[in-house]
Amino acid sequence: MSKRIAKVVKMELPGGEAKPGPKLASAGVIMPKFCTDFNAKTADRRGETVPVVITAYEDKSHDFVIKTSPAAELLKKAAGIAKGSANPKTTKVGHISRAKLREIAEYKMPDLNCNDIESALKVIEGSARNMGITIDEN
Repeated sequence: MSKRIAKVVKMELPGGEAKPGPKLASAGVIMPKFCTDFNAKTADRRGETVPVVITAYEDKSHDFVIKTSPAAELLKKAAGIAKGSANPKTTKVGHISRAKLREIAEYKMPDLNCNDIESALKVIEGSARNMGITIDEN
């Protein structure tokens, strides 16, 4: 017999550093157990923001799926900038190479709604453009 789902919550937590708190209280899980499980699975991603989808069941057990890091965070890291441009049409804040863009698109591919790498490249390129990051053609 399958468990009854109480709640499904999407959130972003620091990799390997999740702590019990109000953010997790809303998920309806046993916080210390979730934090232990999550931190064990994301220990190699310390310092990154890790999106996670938590499925909480009525008996207080849980399952979770870890997603890839947000594209904006990856683009900022690749361009070496602290934040995106406030006005991306007029103010450019950084630049990345086409090869680095492809690398980010390949990493994000499982979580993007794309069938091939070319469409994933267009999605990531659009994110970069909206952040004020230019793409070098080399």
